[in-house]
Amino acid sequence: MKRTLAIAAGTLLLATASFAGPREDLLAQYGAAAKSAGFSAAQGQALHTRNFAGGKPDTPACTSCHGKDPRAGGRTLAGKDIAPMAVSATPTRYTDPAKVEKWFKRNCNEVLGRECTPQEKGDWLTYMIGQ
Repeated sequence: MKRTLAIAAGTLLLATASFAGPREDLLAQYGAAAKSAGFSAAQGQALHTRNFAGGKPDTPACTSCHGKDPRAGGRTLAGKDIAPMAVSATPTRYTDPAKVEKWFKRNCNEVLGRECTPQEKGDWLTYMIGQ
């Protein structure tokens, strides 16, 4: 009986784990690194729209290039189009962890003048997934 319950519990855990995708895996990694009890879409939105003084003067906020509405496209200072950041508008966004980290590193340094914390990354990603 105990063995049957153990096998059933293991199977259930494996089945549940298989539903997690790359975005959920990233959020789990950020949560573990931040020792966070959770992420806040409201904090993510605030991070996205806030002006910072530490980064490059021509990119004081994420909205400098990405725009205020994450469901709409943006444009780099060089004039290149940027696809919408919201998952609802660009469903393939945030499915490649290496790409997500590359852009966090680049954009956080340009806007904030430093790398984003795991908490900031998780909050921002939570906001974009919900848009």
